[in-house]
Amino acid sequence: MANESDALDALEREAKEYDKDAEIDRILKAFKLDAYAVLDLQPGVPDSDIKIVYRKKSLLIHPDKTKNPQAPEAFDRLKKAQTALLDEAQRKHLDECIADARQLLIRQHKYTVDSEELKSEDFLQDWRKKTVEVLVDAEARRRRQMKAKMQEEGREQAKEDAALEERKRKRDHERDWESTRDTRINSWRDFQKGGKKGEKEGKKKKMKVLG
Repeated sequence: MANESDALDALEREAKEYDKDAEIDRILKAFKLDAYAVLDLQPGVPDSDIKIVYRKKSLLIHPDKTKNPQAPEAFDRLKKAQTALLDEAQRKHLDECIADARQLLIRQHKYTVDSEELKSEDFLQDWRKKTVEVLVDAEARRRRQMKAKMQEEGREQAKEDAALEERKRKRDHERDWESTRDTRINSWRDFQKGGKKGEKEGKKKKMKVLG
């Protein structure tokens, strides 16, 4: 009986490890810009369901619970997906991209909102593919905008740095000018004394010649 019990325990552990590996593999294969896909949820689910599913999956694949070397990466993606869906702005953006993908397909195939084709598995697959395209385009656009913003901020910073350097240069010049004030005054006085002395000597020589 003991051997049978041990064998059953071993099979159960093996089954659990298989479930963990399968879930880790699924998460890593899911399109990471689509938080719904990462959590294996459908758009429109309430926040409570998101939290429940995240907790269940995070306990299953937690790096401390499995030896799978890819567990940390999968766990990180799962956590980011939950954060995205619980963030109002991020979830709204994702929902809009999914809705845009559907509308693009409807216009592309000239369907109506009542077309039976919208319920087919083929349409659902095309919808998922189009969603990926829309999300990629949106991410590329976001990165371009971020790059442009950083470049603009860089130009503004360069202007500020240049203005700061110019103000510093003027302050240094004024300080240097002020620090040499006494020297300049004394030099001018010496120059004037020298000039007056020269004039006196010149007058004396002129008078001597006349005498």
